[in-house]
Amino acid sequence: MTETARAEHEDHPDHRALAGGTARAGIFGLSDGLVTNVSLIIGFAASGLGGDVVRLAGVASAVAGAASMAAGEWVSVKAQNDLIEREMALEMRELMHNPQAETSELAGMYRSHGMSAAQATAAATEVMRDPKRAVLVHAREEFGLDPAHLPNPLSVAIVSLVSFLVGALLPVIPWIVSSGDPARIASVAIGVTTAALVGATIAKQSERPMLFGGLRQVAILIAAVAVTYLIGSLVGVNLS
Repeated sequence: MTETARAEHEDHPDHRALAGGTARAGIFGLSDGLVTNVSLIIGFAASGLGGDVVRLAGVASAVAGAASMAAGEWVSVKAQNDLIEREMALEMRELMHNPQAETSELAGMYRSHGMSAAQATAAATEVMRDPKRAVLVHAREEFGLDPAHLPNPLSVAIVSLVSFLVGALLPVIPWIVSSGDPARIASVAIGVTTAALVGATIAKQSERPMLFGGLRQVAILIAAVAVTYLIGSLVGVNLS
């Protein structure tokens, strides 16, 4: 392949971070922790339970949720990596047993990108001279995968755990220094502000309107809080 063609297959560091799963895990963990605990705290508070109970529930939810998120991410990413590695092994076997067919297949992929038949055949032939490189190129072209930059299950799990904890503990802070309506209002205010910032950041990174992204995230939070507030109020009435 030409240097230009090679460059087209090189990943930008930011792209690798997104594809690797850590950015996704961080954003999802923070958002999930925030929505989960603001909703839980307001639901408990609406039921009339004391500040100590709300505070304990918030901390317990943060720790349990973070552990669950981390475990789930580790299992998910590890399983995904195992499947990708299996596909790579199968692809290598096909390259070894039937290189001509794989060369023709790769040339067809290059033609679909706009190369002429001669250019596509020449590029595919050059790639196939190195089996390891050929497997990587086939993975990118055929499956949209990048085996050279598979996400690390442990890294993704740690990012998920920390981000969930941060998101979940933020709305608990008011209950450490206060209780009752002031703490409730502060928890919701922290939740709305953080949700808006998260939504706006996601929108900015994806080159979409930041206002829409922020409002969408806030709407999700408010909807969840409304449901748990209603349930908490009903439970509180029944308990009384």
